[in-house]
Amino acid sequence: MAPLPWNWQLPEWPNFGYDESALQDLETEFILQTGKEGGILEFIDDADREKWLVEILTSETLRTAEIEGEILNRESVQSSVKKFLGLDYDQARQPPAEEGMARVMVDIYRHYNQPLTHEYLWKINALMLSHRRDLSDVGRYRRHAEPMQVVSGSVGRRRLHFEAPPSEKVPGEMDAFVSWFNRKHQAGKRMHNPLTLAGITHYYFINIHPFEDGNGRIARALSLKSVAMSLQRPVLLNLSAMVNAHKREYYAMLEKHNHSLNITEWLVWYGRLLIRAQTDAVEKLKRIVQKIRFFRQKGHLLNKRQAKVIAKLFEMGPERMSKGLNARTYRQIAHTSESTATRDLQDLVSKAIFYRTGERKGTRYYLLLE
Repeated sequence: MAPLPWNWQLPEWPNFGYDESALQDLETEFILQTGKEGGILEFIDDADREKWLVEILTSETLRTAEIEGEILNRESVQSSVKKFLGLDYDQARQPPAEEGMARVMVDIYRHYNQPLTHEYLWKINALMLSHRRDLSDVGRYRRHAEPMQVVSGSVGRRRLHFEAPPSEKVPGEMDAFVSWFNRKHQAGKRMHNPLTLAGITHYYFINIHPFEDGNGRIARALSLKSVAMSLQRPVLLNLSAMVNAHKREYYAMLEKHNHSLNITEWLVWYGRLLIRAQTDAVEKLKRIVQKIRFFRQKGHLLNKRQAKVIAKLFEMGPERMSKGLNARTYRQIAHTSESTATRDLQDLVSKAIFYRTGERKGTRYYLLLE
């Protein structure tokens, strides 16, 4: 029995089919939540908006590399993000991997509305992989003669998941992709379905697999660019964090469509993922608003040490905040003595800002929030 042709070998490629009705509710939900995000942003000042922007871009940079097995240093990434946003940053020289990835993510955010070009794709591939010495084709489309295959398993038990178009076909395929992308995102003629178009963008690009490495990272970045161009404004989504959390499903869903051009199931799955990414970003924004409200209402009751510790709790996020803190952690954050920490914590409990559980070494303190 002859093996099934890959999707790019089908005569209809790259004319993807999908059921628009299966995506309508997701598109509506995404647009409604986008409006909520805009409303929340109006509530906060520039400084807090910048903190949110740095947090999301840092997270996206770290997670998109992590999906591919590359662990970046958070402090270096954050410093690089601030640098490319024009904010105050650590002047120390940052490693090329962290700086390159951060520059790509900031560029996608700030210059989302620029048309796509081959030169731009080559540039972001070079920025992502300039630190790699094991690759022969960095900053240009792959040229090697051997097949570009996605495989798993040990020698003798290898499993072929996908084989991309051969290298000699890549320039033509990418001409078609770039032309398609710019046509679909042309000003005044943009599709009103941002999730659908972002899902097709990711799927189309990843199946060409034009680079020797970095294809997944670029596909996700282009998804973000696609959403921003469809909405005609920059967007902040924790897309890579969501992909990383559902990585097994992500690869399984891509593999499921390797031999078909009907991609409805992929688009529905990816659309839901984008909504989760949007929800996560909005929740981070809500935390900033919660912090603003807290300090407006109770900031006058706090000394500098108490304010510093509570601000740090907000930065740590709800998962860490739900675990509370003990006197030792308070001392470490506030840089104070044991006796002072004890007085501060007792004072916070008496003012109903913290509540206390446990006794002695098991004592923990939790922030009371409305």
